[in-house]
Amino acid sequence: MPSPRPAKRSSLKIEEPDRAVIDIGSNTVRLVVYSGPQRAPNVWLNEKVTARLGRDLAATGEIPPEAEKLALDGLVRFAAIIDDLGVRDVATVATAAARDAGNGAEFIDKVRDLGLDPRVLSGEEEARISAFGVIGAFPGARGIVADLGGGSLELVAIEDAGCHDGVSLPLGTLRLPALRDNGANGFPKAVKQELAKAAWAKKQSGPLYLVGGTWRALASFAMHKAKYPLTDPQAYCLTPEQAEKVARKLEKADPDKLSSISGITTSRAAGLPDAAAMLRVMLQQFAPDSLVISAWGIREGLLFDRLKDIARDQDPLLTAVTHFATPRGADITNATLTAAWTADAVEGRNRGSERIRLAAIMLIQAAARIEPNMRLKHATDWALEKRWVGLDHTGRAMMAQALRASCGQPKVVENLLQLASEEQLHRASAWGLAARLCRKLGAGTRISLSGSALRRERETLVLRIDESRSYLMADTVETELANLAGWQGLKYETVFADR
Repeated sequence: MPSPRPAKRSSLKIEEPDRAVIDIGSNTVRLVVYSGPQRAPNVWLNEKVTARLGRDLAATGEIPPEAEKLALDGLVRFAAIIDDLGVRDVATVATAAARDAGNGAEFIDKVRDLGLDPRVLSGEEEARISAFGVIGAFPGARGIVADLGGGSLELVAIEDAGCHDGVSLPLGTLRLPALRDNGANGFPKAVKQELAKAAWAKKQSGPLYLVGGTWRALASFAMHKAKYPLTDPQAYCLTPEQAEKVARKLEKADPDKLSSISGITTSRAAGLPDAAAMLRVMLQQFAPDSLVISAWGIREGLLFDRLKDIARDQDPLLTAVTHFATPRGADITNATLTAAWTADAVEGRNRGSERIRLAAIMLIQAAARIEPNMRLKHATDWALEKRWVGLDHTGRAMMAQALRASCGQPKVVENLLQLASEEQLHRASAWGLAARLCRKLGAGTRISLSGSALRRERETLVLRIDESRSYLMADTVETELANLAGWQGLKYETVFADR
């Protein structure tokens, strides 16, 4: 009797964490462990301790003993976690509290005694690194970065993949209450006096990119009030008028009521009214084109700052989607072939958004591996709820609409019209229907695509199949061809002939 064959060893490689950042801030001390691609890292672990090291900077100029103990206890735990995970690439930075407090140097010595190697950033360094976080999340960004922490507000101009004119101001959320004690008129006057140190910002065109947990909480409030269809504030955009309206409401809001809103913690709620009051002054002083929330800041900036140019130039969206979708059955080479095969049929003269369409095709391929009864919900959640950088909310909506169409649901969804125009969503549905047709035609294999072509010829969508591969045609293929053509108001035709 033959012996049983040994079981095949799985080729699936489990993703391991390989780098970490410890951010010793004025409000929180945070450990973030990363895995995945260098250009678009995944958050593998995110832990924090709300130590509030900088809470007395305005009053005593010192780090309080109980805050120091909280921070050091948290850092002991963080160091143990990093050691247990075997992560050797660890960047530890400290910001305003350690930099400005009279006993800051003494505190940093205690951190070093734990085996960590903290780098105390100057205000200008902190501004520059935060800027790189925004540049990494928004390739080609031009405007002003405003990174609000507990101890300071960093302002820096960004353009041409670089930054300039960085400045750090003592306007952190833990310092603002002391300014509010100056009264309704005294507060804006004091803020204006500090903002005058960034006079260059008035001449800088582009959006105001808001970095930091308090700004993200402000976005969560605005999204909640607007019944916005997304929950992730990354790339959430406000006009100056919308921002002024939100800030006016928050300035007078009760923090206890704010903390009941998803995305707003108790600690963030406490600082929101003061931050909103300061934002109103910033809007008056800087007159930005718009306001954009960036979930990437100093920690991601540290990672981006050390990348080589060839890695920086990678598209963060396509890098992240490829990394996400490949283990789920997608293939970037096949997705590119699919994008090329369907391009003429869905884009016509209105070419554009090709990177978003390619990303959507990758997700469509991955979604095809999900059980049919779960596919629609999971696939649209990937587009709308997973955090993607290098993508605005219009792009998210278009990917979601394409995924819906690939599941046989091309009708434009009402709530997505808050994010994109009907024309954009209609076009995205065509992307999904075209990918669906591609999948029906010989499972979308390289051979089936190379033996056929899909072209728009005037008002007719023509599917040409090599005569030698005529067997690829089936009722299901014709149905999908008719659906794609009908969606775009076209006739359709199938031609069997060698090209």
